[in-house]
Amino acid sequence: MKCIKVSCEKETEDLGSKLGKIVKPGDIICLIGDLGAGKTTFTKAFAKGLEVEDYVTSPTFTILQEYEGRIPLYHFDVYRIEDVGEMENIPYEEYFYGDGVCVIEWAELIREILPKDYIRIEIKYIGIEEREICFEATNESYDKQLEELLR
Repeated sequence: MKCIKVSCEKETEDLGSKLGKIVKPGDIICLIGDLGAGKTTFTKAFAKGLEVEDYVTSPTFTILQEYEGRIPLYHFDVYRIEDVGEMENIPYEEYFYGDGVCVIEWAELIREILPKDYIRIEIKYIGIEEREICFEATNESYDKQLEELLR
């Protein structure tokens, strides 16, 4: 796991945008962090890196939003999921194993149905603007992406 400190929202956005530029179809990004830590800020910037032109919002009440970009973006926010069985109402496997890239906010709530491989990003509060962002890859391909991201 590699952790870095960011001192302002723009640095979080820069990381999100850069990652959006280097992901590939089928990639899964799992975001973890407290309410207001910056998961949606990261996702909005990630979408810009994917060349998504639509306004990206947190899909808290719909669970899933789809956006067209260089690669389709499937933005999940599973905050309101109380039981992983509720995910059966969404054909999530079509998204997880599809042609787009998935960003899953609150991914720890559906840990048991996540694919084996993904990039885990945890955003932690340090101060009003400061965050610690920790990255973990589950395979070599994701390791390479994170190396490029953090260069």
